Amino acid sequence: MTTHSRIARKLALGALIGATLVTAGCASRGGDGPKDTAYVARDVETLYAEAKGRLDRNQPQLAAALFDEVERQHPYSPWARRAQLMSAFSYYVARDYNKSVASAQRFLSIHPGNKDAPYAYYLIALSYYEQISDVQRDQKVTEQALTALRELDRRFPQTEYAADARLKIDLVRDHLAGKEMEIGRYYERSGKWIAAQIRFQNVVENYQTTSHAPEALYRLTETSLALGIPQEAVKYAAVLGANYPGSEWYDKAYELVQDHAAGVTAS
Repeated sequence: MTTHSRIARKLALGALIGATLVTAGCASRGGDGPKDTAYVARDVETLYAEAKGRLDRNQPQLAAALFDEVERQHPYSPWARRAQLMSAFSYYVARDYNKSVASAQRFLSIHPGNKDAPYAYYLIALSYYEQISDVQRDQKVTEQALTALRELDRRFPQTEYAADARLKIDLVRDHLAGKEMEIGRYYERSGKWIAAQIRFQNVVENYQTTSHAPEALYRLTETSLALGIPQEAVKYAAVLGANYPGSEWYDKAYELVQDHAAGVTAS
């Protein structure tokens, strides 16, 4: 997902690059070979400005290497702290998300109370969020994104980063619920009714505010009838009707109960 990558770039540029000192005589070198990265000792201002210039010219991978070199060559300079976070941002722009996470986590391990810590947490969350794939694939990274977004909201609830995180949390939860539904439907098609019910119940219990909850209740109605427990089917249909009375899933559940469990009362 890349919904908010432009926001991330704007925030980082405004908060970090905009504050950068650009010194006279720090013109960038030509070419993209090893001589541009970091193998020649340079004063910290020139090296940092070179990295910034590469980022401005849409060469984020090279910029990240140069920001890393600022810290390597000048570890005790005030520029090193700024370069650590700019390295994380540059890797994020380059879509090298693992390195972005590693750089941001390194920044936090060294400067946990820094004023830019919220942004470092935000970069970590975004790096996981951008990797979320469709529901047919493993959802480990989706879980990592959810954990990181929640951690950001917990630590810095009043920041603009947390406000964006809360929006993304809802989307991630809907995605995870979709994965549960996809697995549940597979089990249902295979006649594995109990396994299917476990997945659908997980959606109802843990993702009840997502868009998948009405269908999950309908599927529980179906699987309960398949398991020969019409009382449970009536119960799920009733819950569906109480919470989603205008839903197509309630209409289908009502017809199903009328056809197969008429006269049965919920247990």
